[in-house]
Amino acid sequence: MGYQFVHLESFSRKGDDNGRSTSFVLAEARRDPAASVHVANPLPPVVVFGVGVAEVEALHDAAADAARTMPKAGKPRKLRQDHKTLHTVIASHPYAMEEVRADASKRAEVEVWERRTVAWLRAQYGDDLKCVVRHEDESHYHIHGYVVPTGDTEMRALRHHPGVTAKRAAMAAGPEDGEDSKALSKRGDAAYKNAMRAWQDSYHETVGVPCGLARLGPRRRNLPRGEWQREKAQAKALQAALDRAAAVKVKVESYVTTKKDETESMVSTATLEVARLRAEADVAKADAARRLSEAKAVTDAAKAAHDKAVAEQQKARSMMGRVRQEAAKVRAATARLQKLPSILRTALDGLRQSRVADRIRATVAGEMDRLRDQVSSAERRTRVAVRQASAAEMARRKAEDRARTLDAALTETAVQRDAARREVQRLRPQEPEPSPRPGVGPSMRPTPGWR
Repeated sequence: MGYQFVHLESFSRKGDDNGRSTSFVLAEARRDPAASVHVANPLPPVVVFGVGVAEVEALHDAAADAARTMPKAGKPRKLRQDHKTLHTVIASHPYAMEEVRADASKRAEVEVWERRTVAWLRAQYGDDLKCVVRHEDESHYHIHGYVVPTGDTEMRALRHHPGVTAKRAAMAAGPEDGEDSKALSKRGDAAYKNAMRAWQDSYHETVGVPCGLARLGPRRRNLPRGEWQREKAQAKALQAALDRAAAVKVKVESYVTTKKDETESMVSTATLEVARLRAEADVAKADAARRLSEAKAVTDAAKAAHDKAVAEQQKARSMMGRVRQEAAKVRAATARLQKLPSILRTALDGLRQSRVADRIRATVAGEMDRLRDQVSSAERRTRVAVRQASAAEMARRKAEDRARTLDAALTETAVQRDAARREVQRLRPQEPEPSPRPGVGPSMRPTPGWR
């Protein structure tokens, strides 16, 4: 394993001292013949993020034509041709393309490195990162990122350059106490280096460490070969430790997810079971309430009939009391009339008494008959109500007895059926296997009943 390599640079439409303009850089990315003479066998780039190189160029040129700078005095102006409008980043892996093509494990390593690098670029440049491509026609596995500052009306690509941004900020702040222009420029250069070092450290922390890459190479630090080998071994060990930690994290998350799913399933099952039991309980409660209501209705009817019969009996008793009182009065009157000395008077009184007694007797007899009829009717209604209540109670008991009898009969029938099956199985003869008898061929086999 080697060390990390990541580099950034910004370009204008005019081009730098080496003739590298935005159009040339994008043509090289597309592998146009005029811009890729340094590659022996050019291959089309592989887009790993965003749009293609042609779309990036069209987007860049349209944005550059529409962009304007705002001077301190005056109206907006078009961008100068040497204005930096395209920002690029190149990141390379220590593995050669031949190694990657020949070794599946190394291919897997560089794919992880590529995904981490793209994620880091997206975090650095946001929506201004329009495209990331991979070139597989050079010596080492590497990718290019193209940043178009479309969110800036002036298309200031250098605002994505941490070193330039830091130096400009230091210079804009002005000299400190007792500082001349040379010291200020030196402090600006230091700010530039610190910002670029922090940028490299960010890439190393996000990509280099997880992928087992060293921060700096041996030549840069003049390291002996032994120390460099030990540092590479440490970087590889750190990568292995991070991979193990990631694997453990995945296992823990998987275990937690599985247990969470099991718990949710158990809770769901318990909830369904509780709902089912509650539904059954509600049905049983409703049935019990219905039966209780029916029994209560029958009881109330019987009680009402009984109360009515009692009231009729009391009324009959009251009428009989009045009849007895009237009879006592008649007897008293009769006793007084018997004391009269005159025979005629006695005869007349007897005649009158006889007539009065007849009238009273007729009246009392009619009233007594009416009262007897009322008592008989009340007694009949009472008996009917009692019979109805008794019949309802007897029907309920018979229904319960029939249910218990049917349950017992079903149980007994199941037992007898199982016993009968076992008995039939025991008594069923086993069919003997047919075997030829000596001297008896297929045509001479005896028929059933043959002796």
